[in-house]
Amino acid sequence: MKSLYTLGLGATFAVIFAAIGLTAQQAPAPAPAAGQAAPQQPMTFFITSVGLGKGGDLGGLAGADAHCQALATAVGRGNVTWHAYLSTQGPNAVNARDRIGRGPWYGATGNIIARDLGHLHGDTIEQARLGSGLHQLHATNEKGQILQGRVGGTPQSPVVHDILTGSLPDGRAYTDGMDHTCSNWTSSVEAMGSATVGHFDRVGADNNSWNSTHVTRGCSQANVSRGGGAGLIYCFAVN
Repeated sequence: MKSLYTLGLGATFAVIFAAIGLTAQQAPAPAPAAGQAAPQQPMTFFITSVGLGKGGDLGGLAGADAHCQALATAVGRGNVTWHAYLSTQGPNAVNARDRIGRGPWYGATGNIIARDLGHLHGDTIEQARLGSGLHQLHATNEKGQILQGRVGGTPQSPVVHDILTGSLPDGRAYTDGMDHTCSNWTSSVEAMGSATVGHFDRVGADNNSWNSTHVTRGCSQANVSRGGGAGLIYCFAVN
């Protein structure tokens, strides 16, 4: 029979070895050294670098999502699901804010766009006062390029700051009976319907909203582009 001393010593070593193994498996990664930058967050938001070329006809929500996914894939971020920030109208209306996950979202250069839906839309007075990171320097396209906006109020040429959303400032769908979504993103008719756009650079004649500044003059590519657009959309990583 083994002595109590031997059994006790064996038990002690077993506890020590188990602790060492647990530490090796579960110890958190060391924090960055003083003066060393934290790793850049992966891109979970971008503005499309190009539109689909058919004005307000994006192929519906599915077509817009596919466009986001294709552009993200081209720059190595196709391993997550991307959705377009677009609302629809009618009996089965969809709110843009309900399509994009819960955040946080980061731009292509690693800058914070918004921590969550409340931060993105300014749901509380405090959040609205502080604002989000969705502005001209951080809201870049999928390649990390700054779009043509109105830096400091001085227009670049050409200005391309109209972004299709079809949404109210809180990210929800319109219910006023007017077409704000070019027939739920399926129409490119010249003079019929319209689409609500926001200004990514937050510079506008009547307001500075990133998602609900004014409506287009129609749904054709020419009318969507007239005045500072190109049929671009916002894309958010859902997961």
